[in-house]
Amino acid sequence: MRVLAMLHAYPPAHNAGAEWAAHSLLRELAARGHTVDVLLSQAAETKDTYEIDGVSVHPHRGKADPGRWMRGPGRANVIVTHLENTPRASVLGELNRIPVVHLLHNTFEKSKSWLVKGSPTLAVYNTAWMQADAEAWWRIHRGDRPMPWGITVHPPVAVADYSATPGDRITLINLTEEKGAKVFYALAERMPRRKFLGVIGGYGNQVVREDLPNVEIVPHTPGDRMAKDVYARTKILLAPSSYESYGRVAVEAMCSGIPVIAHPTPGLMESLGEAGSFCDRDDLEAWEAAIRQLTAPTTYRQASKAAAARAAGLDPEAELDLWCVAMEGVAKRGSPR
Repeated sequence: MRVLAMLHAYPPAHNAGAEWAAHSLLRELAARGHTVDVLLSQAAETKDTYEIDGVSVHPHRGKADPGRWMRGPGRANVIVTHLENTPRASVLGELNRIPVVHLLHNTFEKSKSWLVKGSPTLAVYNTAWMQADAEAWWRIHRGDRPMPWGITVHPPVAVADYSATPGDRITLINLTEEKGAKVFYALAERMPRRKFLGVIGGYGNQVVREDLPNVEIVPHTPGDRMAKDVYARTKILLAPSSYESYGRVAVEAMCSGIPVIAHPTPGLMESLGEAGSFCDRDDLEAWEAAIRQLTAPTTYRQASKAAAARAAGLDPEAELDLWCVAMEGVAKRGSPR
């Protein structure tokens, strides 16, 4: 099977959750002997093709880039796409009679509308709540026609990739307002004796303050260095996001037995389960109390054990098998079933 993934950016230069989720799926196909090429639509520092975990990545050169995968001996059997590349990939797939697979990382109207406009052969949702949301939306807007076949594959996170001995910092990854930067800095101000670690994110307007002596800011960190550079320094992870379809970094942190305090978005509630501590992002007193409670030695040991058990319970093997079988069906029969 020859797979073409049309994406806007990719690791190691771009390390947001959606990109690592896509890579985790694509590298599994490569590991099973399939040919996987990623074609980028955004300009990068290099125009040279590179390989990561068996996946060949082709930086953007021009509008004609997809041509080599649309026809001839290099023709793709299936196109995978997500986010801003979904419209173009869907059109190219239809014109060249190549089935298209949509990876959905959010519940935004724009993403769901392309389930109608693009008519994908397969839709892959990153959470069960997101698939349920899309199905409810479809019944309201397009109940008169069959919905594209869909499966849920949680962003695969291998415990071995993110395992580290926790450190002593209270950490926020991606310092945007939406991810909770204001909550992070407010807590640092209220708890001057605690050490805080802020990690620059891969996207969004980063809120960087240098006026708090107990806050250290570190650069955007590639996924393969997160365990060593971030989680090995982290005691508690904060996730006060206004929206998370899943919350991959929360699962990554739990791989190291790091407890997570989160705003109760549907995605974070699904990813953290009973191992998470949940506080409304507007209730700073609750966040401060949760931190103080978790740093008590006995409570921390219990929370750390629960976090590690939750991460182990999210073993992605079964869902990765489902993904690969569905993709092989799309490539061979034009159907994931």
